[in-house]
Amino acid sequence: MDSVLIIGGTRFIGRHTVSEFRDRGYSVSIFNRGHHENPFAEGSGIDHIEGDRTDDSALARAQTVVNPDVVVDCTAYHPHDVEQATSIFDDADAYVYISSGAAYGEEVVPKREDETPLCACTPAQARDETAATYGNRKAAGDRAVFEAAADGVRAMSVRPPIVFGPHDYTGRFDYWIDRVTQFDELLVPHTKLRQLVYVRDVASAIRTIAESGTAGNAYNVGTHTIPTLSEWLELIATACETSVTPVFVDHHRLAAVGLDPDVFPLYRDRPHVLSTDKLEALGWKPTPPEDAVTATVAHVTATGTESEVGPDHSETQPVLESIVQ
Repeated sequence: MDSVLIIGGTRFIGRHTVSEFRDRGYSVSIFNRGHHENPFAEGSGIDHIEGDRTDDSALARAQTVVNPDVVVDCTAYHPHDVEQATSIFDDADAYVYISSGAAYGEEVVPKREDETPLCACTPAQARDETAATYGNRKAAGDRAVFEAAADGVRAMSVRPPIVFGPHDYTGRFDYWIDRVTQFDELLVPHTKLRQLVYVRDVASAIRTIAESGTAGNAYNVGTHTIPTLSEWLELIATACETSVTPVFVDHHRLAAVGLDPDVFPLYRDRPHVLSTDKLEALGWKPTPPEDAVTATVAHVTATGTESEVGPDHSETQPVLESIVQ
């Protein structure tokens, strides 16, 4: 396999996936509408084909221009997107769909690819655009991958939980970096164990699956060990060469001041843990959390990235003061 077409490729997971394949000697092209700044300027060796992935003719043109060995689908948010792509690229050596840990339909620990049921997806949900149906639509995309593989396409999927790292436009992990760099004490809601994954590990997992995965299979990707939120905060503080004291609070005290724990990034009221044994059996290895956090903090510090999610300090400070006093 020599050539890769990445559908998307300029923002977060796609951006790192471009670098992963390029650095491994692949010829890489990206296909997108050009609505976001392209970090791969002239001279980078990355070809850009402009087009809308929901336009069958545009996607078919990309297939004709590149004739890729590998297709990585970063922007398939509806099952029809996967059906369309696996049909157009049915002769590719590998098609890898980026699904999500949200595709799982049962709250069990850990969630395993070949055991844990996926979310159901009604026809109305399959066409929906809201966050409420995200997991349903990703699960339906997984099923489209399995159907394509049954028809002879070497189609596979990767399921990450929340992803963090450089160029994360969601700001979820960056919120806590912001707080650690500014304050000695942080208000933190009691939250259940939640697995994360470093973006560069997602990119390396995609390449590993393309090279060594089995058609019709899904592969979880995530940290090998699973730090608690307080442990993530300690890692951030170490990377920032500071210290921090988390002050934990339950939802009752938050509700008293009009705060819902869901507004805090990385909060979850049920454990969310994905088994990564299947992916690691292919030879994939994750980055140690301390190294991933150090690289993320360095990027956020160097670029001056500011998170726009989560409650303001003015909202959390009264609760914090009432607990500490």
